Amino acid sequence: MHIHILGICGTFMGGIAQIARRLGHQVTGSDQNVYPPMSDQLEQAGIALMQGYEEGHLDPLPDLVVVGNTISRGNPALEHVLNQQIPYISGPEWLYQGVLKDKHVLGVSGTHGKTTTTTILSWILEYAGLNPGFLIGGVAENFGISARYTDSDYFVIEADEYDTAFSDKRSKFVHYHPKTLIINNIEFDHADIFQDIAAIRREFHHLLRIMPQQARIIYPENDEQVKNVLDMGCWSEIECFGEVSANWTITARNNDFSHFKVSQKGKEMGEVNWLLIGEHNANNALAAIIAAEHVGVPVDKACAALSEFKSVKRRLECIFESGDTRIYDDFAHHPTAISRTLEALRQHAGNARLIAIMEPRSNTMRMGVHANTLAASFQKADQILLFQAYNVGWDIAEHMVELGERCRVFKDIDDIVSLITKQHQAGDQIVIMSNGGFGSIHKKLIEALS
Repeated sequence: MHIHILGICGTFMGGIAQIARRLGHQVTGSDQNVYPPMSDQLEQAGIALMQGYEEGHLDPLPDLVVVGNTISRGNPALEHVLNQQIPYISGPEWLYQGVLKDKHVLGVSGTHGKTTTTTILSWILEYAGLNPGFLIGGVAENFGISARYTDSDYFVIEADEYDTAFSDKRSKFVHYHPKTLIINNIEFDHADIFQDIAAIRREFHHLLRIMPQQARIIYPENDEQVKNVLDMGCWSEIECFGEVSANWTITARNNDFSHFKVSQKGKEMGEVNWLLIGEHNANNALAAIIAAEHVGVPVDKACAALSEFKSVKRRLECIFESGDTRIYDDFAHHPTAISRTLEALRQHAGNARLIAIMEPRSNTMRMGVHANTLAASFQKADQILLFQAYNVGWDIAEHMVELGERCRVFKDIDDIVSLITKQHQAGDQIVIMSNGGFGSIHKKLIEALS
């Protein structure tokens, strides 16, 4: 079958393209921005890529068009599909029909931590010999790829609450029908899609309504929004993790959570020594351990797997080290995620100077939804450098007054690089936070400090 994918270079759609190619389909695709690293992955898989969205890209006519959720009415290629009545389907629906319906699906959902937790869970199952398929919203370093198809009974997927397609405004995860579901947390995000937190809770409720009784839902006991969703109706098994009263807990940990023990109902089950840091990552690991246990992986084996875990690109990834100076790249773009990242680095770096560079880039950030709570998320940083892009519709400096002289706002990325270069001290811990390319600031800063 010839499948053409609109919006092929996004992480999710690019993963679908690679899976479709692995299944033996002829795959082509179009995107407004065809660029590495996804373009390289796709071309290496034998997938023909086309720049832009032209009607001619659909000649000869494909058997099926898979439409990504960034494609809207008015897009020339989509209009051609509709006018010519070419068969089309959304990415999540194609994935379910083509792959997931015959698998035990392990879904990882929540506002924060999805990519890391999905990667951890995929690696645990791989280490245990279960050879899982997976689709992750980032490049898993243990695998070197973001998606794969296998003949295994198990498929691990990042279960995102964003909408499905122009023709289907339900959350993507409704299509996946997981038998094991992690809900890491629920907060308000994606303000371009959801009106309020109640709208997000409703999507999670729709997911829980279609899960079988023998399915397992794994969640943190201290998340009130998750509890609210469960109170709306839950017909599946539940396992909670967190504090002393939870079924699963983290015990005997060191300061930065690079070492901790896992207990179930007060009984020690395993010990973790790994490269990641931060309480949020330890909780991500614990959720993945519980999910793996649901499909038969012993807890001690799952803990052993984490000693060989290499994380995922752009999730508190150390991209430069010279002496005691380090530069980290992190995907944080929500106040809670920013706070957790900085807390983890503070625990790890002790009294070293911690410099946070951040670009408010997500749709929600650009709309100013988190403008009044952003400053508080930088509590652990010694210096905060923020980038005011032309398309951010609010005055960042006006909302950062409480940070005083610790915070500066820039309209030129090169000025940020210049300031850090001039003020650099041995031992600085620098973290760059953005969900985009951030004007290649990572490369510029590394070159400057080298």
